[in-house]
Amino acid sequence: MNSLPEIPARLLPGIAPVVGMWLPLAIAAALLAVATPFLWLRLRLLVTLSHELGHAAVGLAFGRRFRGFVVNRDMSGHAVTSGRPSGAGLVLSTWAGYPAPALLGAVLVHAALAGWAGTALALSALIMLLALIFARSWGTAGLVILAAAGAFAAGWFLPAWGSAALVLGLGVFLLVGAWRHLGVVMSSGGRGDDPAALARATRVPAWLWLGTFVLALAACTVWTGWPLWQAGGAWLAAR
Repeated sequence: MNSLPEIPARLLPGIAPVVGMWLPLAIAAALLAVATPFLWLRLRLLVTLSHELGHAAVGLAFGRRFRGFVVNRDMSGHAVTSGRPSGAGLVLSTWAGYPAPALLGAVLVHAALAGWAGTALALSALIMLLALIFARSWGTAGLVILAAAGAFAAGWFLPAWGSAALVLGLGVFLLVGAWRHLGVVMSSGGRGDDPAALARATRVPAWLWLGTFVLALAACTVWTGWPLWQAGGAWLAAR
């Protein structure tokens, strides 16, 4: 059991963890979770949650009011912001949903490899507690509480390498899951999806907005892939 004096040491950035077998196992577990229907149907809510909070964060940054969000039983969701019915704030907050899980995933991978896993888990728990205020259904509130408790417990009880493995695996899962979410909307998107909403708001065709999502996710993938390549090479060289 960890004691109170250990709190700063577990929350503040530390030394980058020694890369070991946890690296390929974390990556493999993340890919398995995305590729296996049984696991994906139960875990994709993390991608949905990141998507909706991405709408909210960018909306707030550009002067819109965040009214609340819901994650539905079918793992879809929606966030409600209010403000001007047109303009950059509306467009950017609408656009932010699909890139948000990929960007968050990239940040988590970098954090895990740099010794920031404990800090990332603590911040995740704090953000979930703040998001709880805006949950607009009991199911959504339960999901947010579970995510906050899981992040706190992992940061408190896991050893340094375990926290790094969890944060890195979650980052890879969010990144790859973002591509899977985008693939769904590209193949079978409807009028209620973000590209269609952006097309109505800007008169720019939905397929062009889909192209910007692809570019954003590709940039996040490249940014994530380089440190993973370096870490993997270091692990193989040390064996």
